[in-house]
Amino acid sequence: MSASRVALGASRRLIRARIDYLLFASVVMLLGLASRHYREKLPAFVGDYSGDTLWALMLYLLVSVFLAGHQPATRAVTSLIIAFLVEFSQLYHAPWIDSIRQTTLGGLALGFGFLWTDLVCYAVGVATGAVAEFCSVQLHRRNRDSLSR
Repeated sequence: MSASRVALGASRRLIRARIDYLLFASVVMLLGLASRHYREKLPAFVGDYSGDTLWALMLYLLVSVFLAGHQPATRAVTSLIIAFLVEFSQLYHAPWIDSIRQTTLGGLALGFGFLWTDLVCYAVGVATGAVAEFCSVQLHRRNRDSLSR
């Protein structure tokens, strides 16, 4: 097989992966919005922590759109750094950033107040994405190997 065909195949796989990550991120975003909207109808623990956990999972998937060719661990660390920076930014209050937080999108993206528990939710959300991806890759490899026998 020529080098150009190999490169084209790799490019197509990256495009497909980016589309998949974006689709999964959209589903997770809808689940996260639903967890906020129906919060009072969910069990207290789920209502309190699912939104932040899903936000971090969505962040992992969005980071994966841009870093699709990188290892899941790299994408997970990048996602955690971003999530933690956003959370620690909530300790900073100035009129300009608080006005952004008062908008719907700004509030969803930047949050309102610092909570240590959010850091745990972010770690769980990002780990969920990385572990799910790892398991998916392993399952795909096993299926491919069993078909080639």
